[in-house]
Amino acid sequence: MLHRIPTDQLGPRGDEMGRAVETCIHCGFCLPTCPTYELLGDEADSPRGRIMLMKEVLEGTLDPAVAAPHIDRCLGCVACQTHCPSGVPYGNLLSSYRSRESTRGTSPRSLANRVRRQLASWTLPYPRRFALAIRMGKLGRKLSFLTPTALRPMLELVPDELPPPIKPAIDSPAIGEPRGRVMLHIGCAAQVLRPDITAAAIRVLNLNGIAVHTPPAQRCCGALHWHIGDDSKAAKLALANVQAFGDGDEPIITTAAGCGSGMHEYPLILAGQSNAALVEKFSHRVVDISVYLHRVGITPPTPPAAGSTPLRIAYHDACHLAHAQRVRIPPRKLLQLIPGVELIDVVEADMCCGSAGTYNIDQPELAGQLGERKAKNLLATKCDMVALGNIGCQVQIEQHLAKLDSPVPVLHTIQILDRAYRGELWA
Repeated sequence: MLHRIPTDQLGPRGDEMGRAVETCIHCGFCLPTCPTYELLGDEADSPRGRIMLMKEVLEGTLDPAVAAPHIDRCLGCVACQTHCPSGVPYGNLLSSYRSRESTRGTSPRSLANRVRRQLASWTLPYPRRFALAIRMGKLGRKLSFLTPTALRPMLELVPDELPPPIKPAIDSPAIGEPRGRVMLHIGCAAQVLRPDITAAAIRVLNLNGIAVHTPPAQRCCGALHWHIGDDSKAAKLALANVQAFGDGDEPIITTAAGCGSGMHEYPLILAGQSNAALVEKFSHRVVDISVYLHRVGITPPTPPAAGSTPLRIAYHDACHLAHAQRVRIPPRKLLQLIPGVELIDVVEADMCCGSAGTYNIDQPELAGQLGERKAKNLLATKCDMVALGNIGCQVQIEQHLAKLDSPVPVLHTIQILDRAYRGELWA
């Protein structure tokens, strides 16, 4: 329980922070599930330890600068929530705490770290800026000897090539008998790095009788800003999306685990603001594409040609799908509907891959260790393909598989379904 300071003095999210602190019984079940505790073995770099640090800062008994390195090293993967017997809403506490400390200006981050975060904040949520930044990054990589050391972790993430842009139609009608209508959130990074995810989602939905509306006024979900403590920008983006998607009843489909999780957090992001009922309704409309397709049912793709070798697919659980949204079964069930597919279990399936929004920019060394570990676990399955449900994980795992000289493709679940429908999965 928080002492010394009433929760109503902690801002609009004070009650949420107080509830999280009070719910933790310090049992330690979270320790073996935490990636940073697994790597560092430090109690202060575990969920239980971080809760105690945040509690002491909020009570005024600990300098925020002492807690900051440990709080910053948290990926926000919320694997601890999945395994917590007390139901501690750790993710809500972490994001609310980061927002509070950022607003108070008490963060002791280095200049290099602040510059990297600011650049990510300026570019990632805005597709045109992001694409331009990647082109500039490619040039910077060629002149790396002139690039400040602080920016080199960002250059290492710059892809060699960008795919051609694909602009989705505002309205895509159902094919065959209409079965429903959804609204699609297309994200920001995916538009630049993997626009085929959105295109594949629309094709698969349409093919299964679902009309798709893509609101042109939609924006980045705001999760990136929210998880680094910039709640002002997160709130602006959240409000823009609430307005863009309107007050209807159609499901709001997401294809990125991070976006879906962030949009479910809109009631917390917009706490204390008006239209609380509308925001709550919006968050309940948000659903991952795998959940929606599993719920309504899909037509199984055509079997491959006779004599085709079974396709071994290893499924990676994105943290903000498996832990934040508790979605595990639907994507696996969809993949199992594809004739000739054998789904393979992965060791340490719960372990974060190290992407975690801007984590591989903020904490490149730890992110690299986790990425390599994930890539090795995936390769140990002898899989032909990796399936997942988040653009950040896709880029991170692709890069670490490439470092291990592996040609195994990494695809979104919906891309795999789309290829199966089009007869291209075994091509």
